[in-house]
Amino acid sequence: MTRYAPHNLVAVLILTAVAPGSARTQEAQDSEAYAPIAWPSQPPASCPFPPSEDVAGMTFTGRHREYTMADCWNPSWASDGNLYSCYSDGAVENVLPDGSVELVHAIGNKVANVAQLKRDDADNGVGKIVGDDPLDLTVTALPPVKTPVGPYHSRYPSGSLVHDGIWYYGTHPEGPGGAGPFTGFLVSRDLGLTWTGGRNDATDPLFPTTEPFLDEEGLPTYVPVRIVEPFFVDFGKNQEHSPDGKAYLLAHGSTQPADGEAHHGSHWHIGDQAYLLRVTPSPETINDEAAYEFFGGHDGEGQPLWTSKRAEMKPLFEWGGHVGPTTMVWNPGLQRFLACAVVGETGEGQHGRYDTYLLESEAITGPWKLVVYMEHFGEQGYFVNVPSKFLSEDGRTAWLCYAANFGIGVTPTLKSIPPGSRYAMNLHEFRLGRAAADTKD
Repeated sequence: MTRYAPHNLVAVLILTAVAPGSARTQEAQDSEAYAPIAWPSQPPASCPFPPSEDVAGMTFTGRHREYTMADCWNPSWASDGNLYSCYSDGAVENVLPDGSVELVHAIGNKVANVAQLKRDDADNGVGKIVGDDPLDLTVTALPPVKTPVGPYHSRYPSGSLVHDGIWYYGTHPEGPGGAGPFTGFLVSRDLGLTWTGGRNDATDPLFPTTEPFLDEEGLPTYVPVRIVEPFFVDFGKNQEHSPDGKAYLLAHGSTQPADGEAHHGSHWHIGDQAYLLRVTPSPETINDEAAYEFFGGHDGEGQPLWTSKRAEMKPLFEWGGHVGPTTMVWNPGLQRFLACAVVGETGEGQHGRYDTYLLESEAITGPWKLVVYMEHFGEQGYFVNVPSKFLSEDGRTAWLCYAANFGIGVTPTLKSIPPGSRYAMNLHEFRLGRAAADTKD
């Protein structure tokens, strides 16, 4: 993932500069098991979440597999049994009819594209994941989606959803001054082969800010953005567990502008709040703000409120500087929602070690309780999610999907923790523990 630093640009160019038909170097799969790791939970004193009374702790079993050399993976479980996912900044294999292998490149950063591909737009990767065993999947690339960068430096994937055979693929703009408003969704009616009727103009976002996000010269102002990268709540195969047929999205953002080291505003990797919104998915509604409802807090009796007015939207939860990209999955075995949030480095450069924490709630609108706070997970883990396809029947065993360590060349050198973590689609099995007060079988 190229995030404006020259050494990261070089790293991406090295990772992707492999000719079609080359050996399977980009798909090297690491699978040697490591000894189980019971990750210690070390939340900062400012943590606003009480500890869970039912789910406590995360132990990585040591089973893992890493696929590709690309990041931003966020799989959606389709009705055909396959997973479909966005990806970015790397290369993924595609086997041609004659049996040869090509590497399909996708780069979201304009500077990298100018240097390597001699053009000033961006690609967003389109991936298909086949198989039922996380240790034995086939990951292939479909044709990438061209996404004009416009006045920003980059365009990257956000959450994607495949529902009733239609793929909704979100994208958002970025620049060195922060994130721009969420652009909207691309739409594919043939599972990623072609894209028509979607929203693809970063200067015409689905959820514009109340303050001008472009100045008189058409350049980004980097005002605070509340809906930066919305990710679809994972309700299982073809959204089978959605309570009302709606698609729910979770987005991180901020209401405060960047203010040096004190506050870093709305960035792809960091923010202050998480927001919840929902829509009945269809090609006609997915890019129509009027079709959305926004979580508006709770009433006096603790019941959730929903509003059609985005100005009345309230945070689902908030923690200053500690709410980066956030995903959610419904866990039928536990009868709980699990939310994964990333805490990006707050210093300039964004290339240090990140934290990840896991929350649980019986209701999608909370209240939320802390399962584990993993300091320096990855050591630089990001876009962390739990694919519903790989949940165990009891809900206690699952697989964490994430990318790690894009900050190549930083000092000190980033380590692979847990072992195998790298710039890839990482899948690591984990087991959720029980709180001391939980005596259920």
